Amino acid sequence: MNQEIPYSGLFKDFTPEPVKLPLPKLNGHLPPPVEEEAAAPMHADEPAAPAELVPADQFTVEELTDAYNETRLDYMVPMPMNAARLQEYINLYQIDLSNSLVVIDEGKKVGLGMLGVRPGRSWITRLGLVASTRGKGIGSLLMNGLVGNSENLGLEQTILEVIKGNEPAHKMFKKFGFEEQRELLILRRAPAEVPKPTSEVTWLELDECLHLLKSRQGMIAWTNQTESLEHAKGVTGFKVTTQDGKTGWLVFQRTLFNLSRLMFDTQDKSAATMRELLYHLHSHYPTVDTYTENVPADDPHLQAMLDVGYLETFSRIEMHRPYKV
Repeated sequence: MNQEIPYSGLFKDFTPEPVKLPLPKLNGHLPPPVEEEAAAPMHADEPAAPAELVPADQFTVEELTDAYNETRLDYMVPMPMNAARLQEYINLYQIDLSNSLVVIDEGKKVGLGMLGVRPGRSWITRLGLVASTRGKGIGSLLMNGLVGNSENLGLEQTILEVIKGNEPAHKMFKKFGFEEQRELLILRRAPAEVPKPTSEVTWLELDECLHLLKSRQGMIAWTNQTESLEHAKGVTGFKVTTQDGKTGWLVFQRTLFNLSRLMFDTQDKSAATMRELLYHLHSHYPTVDTYTENVPADDPHLQAMLDVGYLETFSRIEMHRPYKV
């Protein structure tokens, strides 16, 4: 089974105080908002521009939602949100609004970057700029602020994801010391019949699900870490034992319109045992769409997901920036 490993320096004098410087539908329903990462296109070699960084806790959730949506109007993967969803996002992913930042330029909110904070690590997310402000140095200003805030918190590492193909953002993050780690896939599946499972199934209580999540080893994406599901609604799961004695488990979230956040592991790391897990899942919920994100491209269970109808919608590149201790 898999122990979750927490993620393990420039900008030493940065202060977080304000600084002045010169998708298709599935089964009739829209997919849930993507748990995103780093953002609308920015440019690595931007000239300086006057702007102000203001801590995000100085704004209401409604104001932050408006700012976020404004930066996403021309984004390569649409990700609109309302205030209730943004508040849930803040709660689930431990977003620290006091260290998250809003960019004010000429009296208007033109940029936003949020910072998730967990022991030893931070996560840059919901990062974006209004289209008319790009190429003016504001992207670098915002990144400098978020990285500086992370370092001032004494953390070991900052994590972010960038959509594959977003070259301007990718270039900027490398400029700030972020290094590529792996490719993560966003998958969805429309309802379809699956073969009848032949394995025995045992459904689990929430505490049993969380225990299994904590047993995972290796690198776990921020959205899929145990902390991201501890307070999520509708989390459930089950174990299977195959006819030849192999075991596996699957934990997921059941929402009003879909199944999401699939987390799983198998004793033998095989597609065969994974298919049994998926046969049980989709036999139990035969008419429900499924959406899951940040599945590693090299996951040994991926082929089983493709075999039962999961399709890749897009992918991200996970990047890490370590800090000198």
